[in-house]
Amino acid sequence: MSSAQPTLRKLDDLLDSRLMAKLDGIDVMSRKIFSGKLQGERRSRRRGQSVEFADFRPYVHGDDLRFVDWNIFGRLDRLFLKMFLEEEDLSLIIALDTSASMRSGSPDTFDYARRVAMALAYVGLVNQHRVSLVGFSQGRVERASNLRGRRKAADVAQWLLRQQPEGGSGFEEAMRLVGTARQGRGVMIVLSDFLFPEGFEKGLGMVAGRGFDLFALQVLAPQVVDPSREGGIHGDLLLVDAETGVETEVTVTPELIRLYRERLDRLCGAIRAYCTRRDIVHLVVESSTPVETLMLEYLRRRGLLR
Repeated sequence: MSSAQPTLRKLDDLLDSRLMAKLDGIDVMSRKIFSGKLQGERRSRRRGQSVEFADFRPYVHGDDLRFVDWNIFGRLDRLFLKMFLEEEDLSLIIALDTSASMRSGSPDTFDYARRVAMALAYVGLVNQHRVSLVGFSQGRVERASNLRGRRKAADVAQWLLRQQPEGGSGFEEAMRLVGTARQGRGVMIVLSDFLFPEGFEKGLGMVAGRGFDLFALQVLAPQVVDPSREGGIHGDLLLVDAETGVETEVTVTPELIRLYRERLDRLCGAIRAYCTRRDIVHLVVESSTPVETLMLEYLRRRGLLR
């Protein structure tokens, strides 16, 4: 099931000014505490040398005397150190599936995933986080790394507009490269249909437990979720696999659609169970869902945004 020709050609097509203004007021959240290499906008519970006071602790030999509270010493004749909340850097990694199966349905799955990627990257950029993007398909991994600041939004848009879906998934290899790239700890979001012939377990296993706060956003077209919907398939058809080119003749009947939906439900359930066991947030989103609703409602409820 392929869609019409893509209509995304410029930044405004990916993220319009109205939604951009709403995203200015939100930030990326991490369910974990991360240590970054640079000073950023992320406050952590780790004690450091920021301007915000956190607590006192008794002085021990070797502590920096610059942080002794001399007022307390004058009153109690005991040395206490002032501790502060440290500003820490957050790394935001957005992995975009650029395999051929993503070009499907209406609204187009790949265009929708690119719009979500742009919105997520924009939130990271305006909050001064380090944003990296990874596009993956079989034999091809493209990156845009360590972008920071609102002015880099145009660079993100150009990168996303250059991506085109082709070939097989290459999911496992891409996740292996991300997991071993040492890009710093942070939040990682995978945007994909997760319809991988080779399965999803090994790929997610490459990044699970490696310091990432991991979110798996499974993007599916309405017609993929239910082929009987308006615009879906019916009758005698020759189906061609977008990634392998394998042809299959089928007669679409209500019973076949029922079996298909059961199989898709089992796949989504397996992904959800796998993610739950490994502390990964899994969310299925249809490409007909407004990006604004996904960002400001669904992802807030799932703890990715605040």
